[in-house]
Amino acid sequence: MTNYDLIFSLGKKVLDGSQITFDEAVALTTIEEADIPILLGVANKVREKFTGSYVDTCQILNARSGNCSEDCKFCAQSAHHDVQVEAYPLMKEDDIIKAAKKAEADCAYRFCVITSGCGMEGDRDFEQITDAIKRIGQETSLQRCCSLGTLQEEHVASLKEAGITRYHHNLETSESYFHEICTTHTYQDRVNTIKRIKAAGIEVCSGGIIGMGETWRQRIELAFTLKELDADSIPINVLNAIKGTALENQEKLNPMEILQTFAIFRLILPTKIIRYAGGREHNLGELVPLGFLSGVNGMLIGNYLTTQGRGASKDLQTVTDLGLKLLKNG
Repeated sequence: MTNYDLIFSLGKKVLDGSQITFDEAVALTTIEEADIPILLGVANKVREKFTGSYVDTCQILNARSGNCSEDCKFCAQSAHHDVQVEAYPLMKEDDIIKAAKKAEADCAYRFCVITSGCGMEGDRDFEQITDAIKRIGQETSLQRCCSLGTLQEEHVASLKEAGITRYHHNLETSESYFHEICTTHTYQDRVNTIKRIKAAGIEVCSGGIIGMGETWRQRIELAFTLKELDADSIPINVLNAIKGTALENQEKLNPMEILQTFAIFRLILPTKIIRYAGGREHNLGELVPLGFLSGVNGMLIGNYLTTQGRGASKDLQTVTDLGLKLLKNG
């Protein structure tokens, strides 16, 4: 079977309502680079059929930065790395609300409050965070999300009461590669938090970072784990190797391989949000718009945790230039 026969047959299988297998997804990683644009087109058709033309936008806030006890090799905020990153305690509530209102003015659909650290167990800031989330609901029309690390059931219940509709908690990579990326907590810790969130009826935003040295097979393993966990939104970050982190010398991925990854994730997860996240500008450059023709239907807009983005207006212009529509509140 030729590459394009493989692509079209698997695309038709998904479009007809069936699911591709792990081995079929792996087969799509072996196609020639000249055939990748065909795969992108098929993934775009799958996106159009199952999720329509709307793009889910989210703006994030690094509400507490740095001094993290965890040793994630990619992260500038880890205390294990020698990175010149701004570290600060939890922002004042009024400043969090101000950031949320800016996100609303930037036409974001969602707003996500993020804190550094392993999780909320024993965290003295948790009540202040939930208070801020409640105020965001009172003073804006934004969908509310947060990313606070691992959670116990009592934290989940409090966040649901505060108005959280989606919780972000990346798996980062596959279970078989996780030990190469982090040793201070387990993969199961992350999976358990996701299961608690889903059990409470809150949507889950969970994905990972590609380009950290993982194999193609491990990348597909991550996608199928997210499928099994029924993640609603899958952010795909591309490693932006930061000087001072353990991955500072990691080689950049080929841009076409990045787009190929988006497309394969779309075929594995046809009804979900595949979200453009960090590292896209650094790794794709002028090819950023092609992500939306590869199956992507969600994006972070504006800046990231410790790095700059293109700016919300440029992000949104890319979406509208491609004839896509922005999800709006109200």
